[in-house]
Amino acid sequence: MTELNKKVFGKITTKEIIGAIPPVADIKKLLENEFQNLISELELQTKDDLKKLLKEQQIVNKYINSRPGAMALAQDKIRLFTVYNQKYLQNINEKLQS
Repeated sequence: MTELNKKVFGKITTKEIIGAIPPVADIKKLLENEFQNLISELELQTKDDLKKLLKEQQIVNKYINSRPGAMALAQDKIRLFTVYNQKYLQNINEKLQS
């Protein structure tokens, strides 16, 4: 069963990514704003916290993209989530290597 209120990208929930509301244009703004917030928070994280965060976001990525029936859901929003999550994962990796 899908946890609709599970936070998958900062404050953004599963319901917002796979549901009809908010529309694609709004979710793009939400993702961009949340991405900026999450990136700024990376500065405060320890290496161990970054490793944990990396693992959590990789799990979330699989969770959003591999649910049964995903093809019937809001594909545009799922793709946007994937793009922003991948950029976030890249930033975490870069921070871990610095």
